[in-house]
Formats: sequence, structure tokens, C-alpha cells
Amino acid sequence: MDCSKHIVLYDSDCPLCTFQMRLLTWLDWLNKVRLLPIGVPEAAGVAPELTREDLRSAIHCVTPGGTVYRGARVFRFLGFRLPALLPLGLFLWIPGVIWVAERFYNWVSRNRHLLSRMFGCEGACAILPERKRDGEIGE
Repeated sequence: MDCSKHIVLYDSDCPLCTFQMRLLTWLDWLNKVRLLPIGVPEAAGVAPELTREDLRSAIHCVTPGGTVYRGARVFRFLGFRLPALLPLGLFLWIPGVIWVAERFYNWVSRNRHLLSRMFGCEGACAILPERKRDGEIGE
């Protein structure tokens, strides 16, 4: 495991989550992030304090130092590490915005399977090619 990368744990059984992670691979120009589906055995060892239910309820990012970010805070954190996400990162630091973003994220997370069907994420995943990167575990 590459200890210098931030590890993003996501639900690969969710088409919406998978689509977002495919998009993230294209935005990660500097290869700062390693994506890890929560279904692979290695995921349990990345953040042992997180339960399976924790992992299924939201995206998580574990830094090389062991700090864990959850939900909208993952995007705020990555916004300062991925140049393409800098505007989003700055926006999420405006006072009060992260509070709203967390509530919106939680709503999306609870309804992600329905939203995946509504927006056709499975079809979009087929259109958006996965960017192959060294050390990544596929879906």
C-alpha cells in the first residue's frame, strides 16, 4: 500500500458512488488519491475504527497521517489537494457552507440508489472510461 496517498473508501456497489470515483480519477492529475472500494478486504484495515455500516453510509478519506474525513468534508479536504477541485474546496470553507453541504450530502447518501436509477449512473459509468492508475484496485 502506498502510504503517501490519501485513501478514499467508497461503495463500489453504488453506481452513483462509482461514477463519482471514476470522475475523481480524471480530476486527480497529480495522483494524490488512492481509491479503494469498501468491499475489498484491505479496506477494513485502512481505518479499523470505522464499522461496515459507517463505510456504507458515506465516503471516507484517510490521510497518510491517519486522519479520517467523512461525507462533504472529504470533498473540502480534497479540494486543496487536487487542483481541479480548488474552487469547490474554497467554496466549502465559507462559513456555514459545510453545514449545508453535510446535510445535502447525507440526503444524497441516503437516496443514492434511487438517484443512481433516476440519473442513469450505470449507463454513465459505461460511457466514462476508468483512468487506470498504478496500485488501484478496480471495482
